[in-house]
Amino acid sequence: MRITLGGLPGSGTTTLATILCEKLKLEYLSAGMIFRELALDSGLSLAEFGKIAENDSEFDLMIDRKQKEVAMSKDDILIEGRLSGFMIDADLKVWIDAPLDVRAKRIVEREGIPLKKATEDIVVREACEHSRYMTYYNIDLRDHHIYDLIINSSKLDPHSITDKIISALDINPNSK
Repeated sequence: MRITLGGLPGSGTTTLATILCEKLKLEYLSAGMIFRELALDSGLSLAEFGKIAENDSEFDLMIDRKQKEVAMSKDDILIEGRLSGFMIDADLKVWIDAPLDVRAKRIVEREGIPLKKATEDIVVREACEHSRYMTYYNIDLRDHHIYDLIINSSKLDPHSITDKIISALDINPNSK
């Protein structure tokens, strides 16, 4: 089974991916982790690294090729990434949504940065990614027509969301 899980920064996809992979015994692949590792290795923030990637398509194209190559070589995998739903043939495609203020507060908790900085970083990062995805692939992340399930994570806890996703699969996670 292949599942894609996408969402904007701070929507909760990483938390959900971790829980789902544990419950469904799936391998986990994260485009965001690949991007974060590249930023960290370069000594740059995500926003700074995103700006560089905006001017050099090889960053995104490399991450996207790697993601697709690995995902399509596995049968039981969850692929987390904003473009995953567009690039991977999956049994279930899920988009996780949440308002900007909720996502910024989550990033503050996760990274320990001021709320104003978290909000500004999200806005800059999303604008940068929007531009790149439109340029490279003609993909608009605001277009959710490809998703089988769209969930607003602002008022639900991760386990409730996980249960909704598993229900959409129509399987018993204990039978895996």
